[in-house]
Amino acid sequence: MTNQVVIRMARDLKKASTKNDAPIWARLAEYALKPSIARRHINLNRIGLLTKDADTVVFPGKVLGTGDIHHKITLCSFSISNSAATKILEKGGKIVSFSDLIEKHPTGKGVVLLG
Repeated sequence: MTNQVVIRMARDLKKASTKNDAPIWARLAEYALKPSIARRHINLNRIGLLTKDADTVVFPGKVLGTGDIHHKITLCSFSISNSAATKILEKGGKIVSFSDLIEKHPTGKGVVLLG
């Protein structure tokens, strides 16, 4: 059974996709409605290899704190471990919600989708 919060988030992502003609939000809504067993996870070390300084990153899964990141990023994910959040914030990065991300980047331009 899918959590009601996840269903509401997926509905908001679909609305943002339609309103702003941004397919990135529709894709995230699809990922959100997948069973939790099918969700992915990624380590900070891998994020650090795939991104540049000041990137805005979305990951549709869980971010784990293994490894380190050597630059600041703005991150939005379905779930994040405490150690990963601490490491990102220590480097001057930010962790934002989907609603904040949609508000700042309504068309999805400038957002890197990992996964």
